[in-house]
Amino acid sequence: MTFISYSQNSEDVLLWRALGHVKNGFYIDVGANDPEEHSVTKAFYDAGWRGVSIEPLPSFHQAFLAQRPRDVNLAIAAGSANGELTLYDTPQVRGWASPEQSVAELHRAEGHEVVELTVPVRTLASVCEEYVRGEIHFLKIDVEGFEGEVLKGMDFARWRPWVLVIEATLPNSRETNHAAWEHMVTGQRYRFAWFDGLNRYYVAEEHGELLPHFGIQPNVFDDYISHHLDKAWASTRKLGRSLSDSERHAAELSAAVEQAARQADALRTELDYALVRADAAEQERRMADQERREAELARRQAEHDRRTAELGLAQSEQSRLEAEKSLLVAQHDLGTVREALAAAQASGHHLTVWAQDIEARLAATYASTSWKITAPLRAVGRVARALRRPGLARRVVTRVTKNERMRRLLIPVLLRYPSLGQKVSTSIAAIKQAAPEPLAPLAMAVPEELKGLPLSVRAVLGDLQRARGNQAGNS
Repeated sequence: MTFISYSQNSEDVLLWRALGHVKNGFYIDVGANDPEEHSVTKAFYDAGWRGVSIEPLPSFHQAFLAQRPRDVNLAIAAGSANGELTLYDTPQVRGWASPEQSVAELHRAEGHEVVELTVPVRTLASVCEEYVRGEIHFLKIDVEGFEGEVLKGMDFARWRPWVLVIEATLPNSRETNHAAWEHMVTGQRYRFAWFDGLNRYYVAEEHGELLPHFGIQPNVFDDYISHHLDKAWASTRKLGRSLSDSERHAAELSAAVEQAARQADALRTELDYALVRADAAEQERRMADQERREAELARRQAEHDRRTAELGLAQSEQSRLEAEKSLLVAQHDLGTVREALAAAQASGHHLTVWAQDIEARLAATYASTSWKITAPLRAVGRVARALRRPGLARRVVTRVTKNERMRRLLIPVLLRYPSLGQKVSTSIAAIKQAAPEPLAPLAMAVPEELKGLPLSVRAVLGDLQRARGNQAGNS
C-alpha cells in the first residue's frame, strides 16, 4: 500500500521505514504547527497511532483540537523549566514562531512582521510524567532555534524515545546549529543515524536494529507519494470519474435526447392530430353554439308568441266578457225597445183612432153651415191676429225702405223738409231696433202621447179645437 507523506522533507517516510511495523504506536510532537500541512505525525495518526501534540499558538491549537481527538493537544511551549516565556510569531509565515529573540530579530531584519505573546512553558519531563504510560516510539522537536532548551527539560534516563528527530539548521537557512545541543543527546546513549539536510535523526542504543533504516534517503522503494500528489491524483481520479460519469451522462443524455426527439416527433404528430381534432371540436362547438343561439332565439320567439297568444287570449277573453256585457245590454235595450215599440204601437193605435175622430169632426165642421157663414169672420180674425203679431211695424218699414219706387217718392219730400226727414229717420231706426214681443203660449190640451209632435202640427190641432169650440157655441 502506497504511503502518503505529509511532512515537508519526507521525515515521516524515514520514520515509517523504521517504525511502520509498530501497531498503535505513540509519539510526542514538539512544535506540531499544523495537524496536516508539514506534519510529521499525520500519517501515523491516520494509521492508528496517538500521542502528545505541543503547539503554543492558540489559533493553531484549535485546529488540533478539531482534527486530532485521540491526541493530547497542549497549547504550551516546551522548555528547560516550567513557567512562562515570550513567543515571537511571524503571522505572514506559518511555522516560524520561536522563543528565541535572536531569531525574531533576524525575521525583522528580513522585513517580516513579528508579534510577541506570552505562553506557558512546561518541561518534557513533566509532560511525560502526566501523559506517557508506555513506550515513546519517536520524539520530534522543531522549535526554530530553541531545541537546546527543550532537550534540557527532558529526562532521557526515565523516558527513552526509540527515535529522535530534531531540526538542526538555523531558521530559513542551511547552516546547522546542532553543535550547541547534540552532546545532550549523544551523552544520553543515542547514536546519530541520519541527516536529511534539515533534521538529524538519533536512535536509542537499546534499539540499534533501527539504524539500518536510516542509511539512505527516502526513495522510490519506500513506495510513497506526497499528500499533495495524492490529493491531486484523487482529484484527477475524481475528475476522471466525473468525466466518465459526464461522458456516460452525456451518452445517456444523447440517448435521452434522441428518445426525446422521437417522443417529440410522436408528440408533434399526436399534437397535429389533436389540433385537427381540436379544430373539428371547435367547429362542432361553434355549430353547437350556433344551434344553441338559434334554439335560444326560437325559444325566445316561442316565448314571445306564447306571451302574445296569452295576451291575445286575455284580450279575447276581455272582448268576450265585453261582448257578453254588450249582449246583456243589447238584450236589455232590445227588451226596452220591444216595450217602447209595444207602447208606441198602443199609442199609434190611440193616435189613429183620435186622428180619425178629428178628421171626421173636421169634415163635419167644414161641411156645416156655420163654418161657411163664419168664413168672413175668420178672415177678419186672421188679419186682426196678424196685426197683433209683434214686429209688424218693423216689417212694414223694412219693406217700404227697400221698395225702390217708394224710395223715389219719399226721399225728395224728406229732403225738402229736413226736420221731417230727421224725425222719419229717427222713427225708422227705432222701429228697426225694437225687440219683438214674445208669443203667448198656446193654451190647448194635447194628449200626452202627442206632445212629441211639431209645434206647427200642434197649432193646427189647436185651431181645430177652437173651431170645434166655436161651432159648438154657435149651435
